[in-house]
Amino acid sequence: MGVVRVEIRKFDGSAHRAFPATLLGRDEHGTWLGIPSGTVSDTGKVYEIPGVVLVPHTGWWTAMFNAAPRNTSLYCDITTPATWNDDTVTVTDLDLDVRKIRLTGEVQLVDEDEFAVHQAKFGYPEEVVKQARDAAQWLLEAVRTNQEPFTTHFHRWLAHVSP
Repeated sequence: MGVVRVEIRKFDGSAHRAFPATLLGRDEHGTWLGIPSGTVSDTGKVYEIPGVVLVPHTGWWTAMFNAAPRNTSLYCDITTPATWNDDTVTVTDLDLDVRKIRLTGEVQLVDEDEFAVHQAKFGYPEEVVKQARDAAQWLLEAVRTNQEPFTTHFHRWLAHVSP
């Protein structure tokens, strides 16, 4: 298991956030990265609750599965497809997010206002807007209908970083 640097950028190329993660493995869903408790991002944020990030082989999203007691059991960022360069994975955050609330199971699409603002500010091309919206709708449906890896599959990976 090696360390992978996760870099999340904004559409203009500026840094949004970055953090180290542990490469846990790969499967049919993508690459699984562990974020143990105490992980510190470049912005100084400390991840108090462990989680795992799934970087899909293809797709305009990434997913973070959080251990309890975090309020969101699942938080998916709509992003450009990931690019890998040695031990660094980079995505561009496109603002829209899909999350699942732990206690209620409610699945929500959030940050549509931020998406609209940044669409104008950064001049998202029409194809980027379409891909972002399509990814958000696909994720909403996949999570709401309990498709894998969003239901139980992630537990085996989360067990590597959560007591």
